[in-house]
Amino acid sequence: MRPVTTASPTSPDLPDLESYGAVLFDLDGVLTPTAEVHMRAWARMFSSFLETQEGQRPYAEQDYFDYVDGKPRYDGVRSFLTSRGIDLPEGSPDDPPDAETVCGLGNRKNVEFSRVLESDGVQAYPGSVRLLDRLGAAGVPMAVVSSSRNARPVLRAAGLLDRFPVIVDGTMSAERQLAGKPAPDTFAAAAADLGVPVDRAVVVEDALSGVAAGRAGGFGLVVGVDRGAGAARLRESGADIVVVDLGELVSE
Repeated sequence: MRPVTTASPTSPDLPDLESYGAVLFDLDGVLTPTAEVHMRAWARMFSSFLETQEGQRPYAEQDYFDYVDGKPRYDGVRSFLTSRGIDLPEGSPDDPPDAETVCGLGNRKNVEFSRVLESDGVQAYPGSVRLLDRLGAAGVPMAVVSSSRNARPVLRAAGLLDRFPVIVDGTMSAERQLAGKPAPDTFAAAAADLGVPVDRAVVVEDALSGVAAGRAGGFGLVVGVDRGAGAARLRESGADIVVVDLGELVSE
C-alpha cells in the first residue's frame, strides 16, 4: 500500500514530481480558481431569468451552493428551478441560449461564462504556476484533464494554454466516449496521449471524484489539493499526499 501523508512546506515526505514520467492536472481548483467565474455566470443568468418570473425573489449566492455547485450544467438548472417551483420543458442541448427550456438556460449560462471570462479574466494560482515552471524547466510532460468544455478558453485566459501539449476536456471526452471521474478513463487517456504508463504518471486533483479516479486507475502518485474538500476526505478517496497549495511541492 502506498504511503499517505499530509505535506507541508518543510515536510521531508514531499515527493519529487520530476522523477515521474508525466503530471496530469485537473483545472478548476487546481490550476485556476475558475469556480468564481462560474458563480458570477450563474448569478447573471438566473438573475436575468427571474426578472421575467412574477413573484420570484432575487437569486442569492446561497442558491449556488444549495442547488448548483458541483452539478453538471443542466442538472444545476433543474435543481434550481425545482427549488423555486418553476416548471420548464427540458428542451435539447441544441437549444439556443434564449430558449425558455432547461437546456436553453444551461446554454445561456455558458454564454455568460464566456462573457465573464473575457471581461474579468482569471488568474492562475501563483503556487501552481511555480510548480508548472519547475516541471517545465525539467522537461516533465504535463496534461490538463478536466470535465469542463471551457478548459481551453480558461487556460488561454490564464496564460497557461501553451504549457500543455495534451488537454482532455469535456468536448474530447464526449468525442472519445470516455467515462467521467471518478472513472479513471480521462486521466488514462491523457497519459496514453503523452506516451507514459499510468504507473509512471501523477494525478493532481482537488475534487474527491478526481482523487478517486487517480486511485482507481493505478497511477503512480495521487496528489490531493485541499481547496475545501478537507484533507481527511481527500486521503480517504485515495490521495497519497495532501497539500493546501501546489507551491509546497516546489523545493527551494
